[in-house]
Amino acid sequence: MADEHHEDHGNTVAAWFLTLSWIVVWSVAGVGIIFFGKDVVQWTVIGLVLSAVCAVIAGALKMAGFGRKEPRPSPLTAEEWAAQQEDAAEAETAAEAVKGGDDGDSGKEPATAGAK
Repeated sequence: MADEHHEDHGNTVAAWFLTLSWIVVWSVAGVGIIFFGKDVVQWTVIGLVLSAVCAVIAGALKMAGFGRKEPRPSPLTAEEWAAQQEDAAEAETAAEAVKGGDDGDSGKEPATAGAK
């Protein structure tokens, strides 16, 4: 149910903005906790508010056309994967048949230490 409503931004301007802005926001909050006072709650609230603002901006960027252009790719079903594996095995078998089934043997008999 949740996956139906979740949409991946993908490798887009909106996604990179959101990722980098959150890194900056939470780094600033961490530095604020360490250097500008030990009030963890205050800096956590600042980080949460700025994260929400950045998420809204990323959403606006996505709506402006800087997000994913195609639908999100979905993984193969078990049946599709099995069919793909069978096709690959058949193609490999066909390639070996065309090649002549050469298994690297040059037709020479191996040399033995006690030749007669």
